[in-house]
Amino acid sequence: MATGTTDSIRVSAIVPASPERVYRAWLDSREHSGITRSTATVEAWVGGRHSAWGGSIRGTTLELQPNRRIVQSWYASDFPPGSEDSRLEVLFEPAEGGTLVTINHTGLPLGRGHRYEEGWKDFYLDRMKEYFTSHPEPPAEESPVSISPIGTMEPSAGRAISRPAARKPSKPVAKQSARPKRPKAKKVTKRPARKPARKPARKPARKPAARRAKSKARSKPVRAARKTVRKISRPRAKAGRAKARRSR
Repeated sequence: MATGTTDSIRVSAIVPASPERVYRAWLDSREHSGITRSTATVEAWVGGRHSAWGGSIRGTTLELQPNRRIVQSWYASDFPPGSEDSRLEVLFEPAEGGTLVTINHTGLPLGRGHRYEEGWKDFYLDRMKEYFTSHPEPPAEESPVSISPIGTMEPSAGRAISRPAARKPSKPVAKQSARPKRPKAKKVTKRPARKPARKPARKPARKPAARRAKSKARSKPVRAARKTVRKISRPRAKAGRAKARRSR
């Protein structure tokens, strides 16, 4: 439905759950994500922010009537530039078989109402039927925890929390003694190779006896000649010395 410069739509369906159950699920981030099968966050108070589909839809909660009515501002990332927030009203009425959920969406950009009408049917009302059929009760909440005066965490009254069994003290593990370090091997300096000792020169072999005999035989005349020369030279030398004495 077009009203002036904006579009308005109205869709409704019966959901198999009580008005209180559906109202609380709409304002719960975890259950809202379960219904849309996408990331959603909801701050469940007037003035709180909400987002869905990974942040592509966002707005603020304007009015709350517990279990009956929710009013929020609603803006989509595909709105034309300069568009203002639209207005979303969700009504919860008891009906046979559960709750009649009615969605009144006004202030949509002109010419886009039919697109969002199909989106509310396919991605919200139909999925809400499936979700509340498989989740008749809200998911179990984590037990609230309080801090005691001495700093330990204690469960709140009326709910018991199982405490983990005390662990047995583990036996101290004996430290392995450090192995003594082996002394570093000394570097062995190589000594220069020794030069081979020189062999002593061999003495010339002695001549055989026959040769020695021949040489002796040959030397005899020489010796005799030397003796003769000495005998002759001695008198001459004596005569020379005597003559020299006389002349003095």
